[in-house]
Amino acid sequence: MPSLFPLLTALVALTAVTVAVLGAARVPRRWAPPYAVVRGTLQLAVIALVLRGVIEDGRWVAAALAVMFTVAASTSARRLGFSWRTLGIVAGSMVTGVVVALGIVFATGALDLTPRYVLALGGIVVGNAMSIATLAGRRLFLGVHDRWDEVEGWFALGARPMAATAVIRREAAYEALVPTIDQTRTTGLVTLPGAFVGSIFGGASPLEAGRFQIVVLACVLAAGSITAVLLLRALGPVRTKPARPT
Repeated sequence: MPSLFPLLTALVALTAVTVAVLGAARVPRRWAPPYAVVRGTLQLAVIALVLRGVIEDGRWVAAALAVMFTVAASTSARRLGFSWRTLGIVAGSMVTGVVVALGIVFATGALDLTPRYVLALGGIVVGNAMSIATLAGRRLFLGVHDRWDEVEGWFALGARPMAATAVIRREAAYEALVPTIDQTRTTGLVTLPGAFVGSIFGGASPLEAGRFQIVVLACVLAAGSITAVLLLRALGPVRTKPARPT
């Protein structure tokens, strides 16, 4: 087993740089990144130990994905101002996007329907759907808050709440997808995505790794698009000025 000292040294140094830079710039919540690193490290250690024994068992893979999805939906809902209604909207939007995207991949035979692939692809898609849901919701609330005079103008003309925020919702959906679109467009030129590198490290050929990666990216875009549109449609009918996201 390789020594953990170099790893811990690198993590401490990188975290210290992060805190120092954010502190010097007086960025609020500068301790959030190191907390995220510590929590992520512990969670990855636990999941690595657990998955060693369950990665080929479909029942345990399903349970693992259920836990991942629950945490993801709850995290996104908290970012949007937690309520049971918000959690229901986030979870419903995400599960629709994830199920449709994964269903297409496995139904077409692009990837074999095995527990290993279901876990790998499902985990990636769930995580990205969470990020897109959070970005879409926050962009909607920020847009409505900053352009409330415009929304009220639509109300004055007799527009329904859904119509009054239509333009803002469309812009929010696109903005939420921009990071994923850019990552997909620049794959192989600017970045070597984790799924691609991980597949090669796992022994796959570059061609096989590339096939898996492009399926992942297309799957994320499909799931994210469905998630963003459904989420914004449910949250879009705003009747009062929302608080500015923090």
